[in-house]
Amino acid sequence: MAQTTPKTVLESLAQDIAAVLKSMGGSAHQNLVVDCVAALRRQRGEAVDAQALRQKIIEAFEQYRDWFVRPFGEGSQRWALARDFA
Repeated sequence: MAQTTPKTVLESLAQDIAAVLKSMGGSAHQNLVVDCVAALRRQRGEAVDAQALRQKIIEAFEQYRDWFVRPFGEGSQRWALARDFA
């Protein structure tokens, strides 16, 4: 997948993903992470297009694979913080 989202946007999303995962004990289902990041952004007063944000969150997760892992293997919908970030 070619990166279409600016790096600064992806890094900001990756930081939000990390914050959500930390608040959930280090891992959670992808859908829950997406919903919580969207809620976090709404709390900050940001407009949220749920579908577009979902795609960008997944893109950020993939782009920052040194921050995140899929503890049950590729194809799993469970996301976790990498050991160095837990």
